[in-house]
Amino acid sequence: MDIRRVATRDDAFAAQALFDGPARPDATARFLAESGHHMLVAYVDGEPAGMISGVETTHPDKGTEMFVYELGVAEEYRDRGIGTALVEALGEMARECGCYGMWVLTDRDNGAAMTAYTRAGGDDPSETTMITWTFAEPDGPG
Repeated sequence: MDIRRVATRDDAFAAQALFDGPARPDATARFLAESGHHMLVAYVDGEPAGMISGVETTHPDKGTEMFVYELGVAEEYRDRGIGTALVEALGEMARECGCYGMWVLTDRDNGAAMTAYTRAGGDDPSETTMITWTFAEPDGPG
């Protein structure tokens, strides 16, 4: 397996079968133009087998962390450690970018949050939890 950073539109379009839908030229250009947006693709025998994207997010009282935006592994390559390797590679990239941590949302039952979000107009009935990786203490007051 070879993990490479997506740096060009052609790289992104070559991996689009791993996305939820086809790559859009406008969104691809914008994603690649943003310095805090990152995408890695895992190749097996020269073929895209998995991808992960991350976005650096910064808040005045915390500093910068990496949000795992999307992870996808082609069905025929699942259960081979590709997803884990991609998450680890993005984590290393996050550390190199000075991020204090990384997080992702994934499905899980959380009734209180769902009630608050739906009452505020949200209509996504999914169950969500946050998974975090801590690389260093966040920058805080003081």
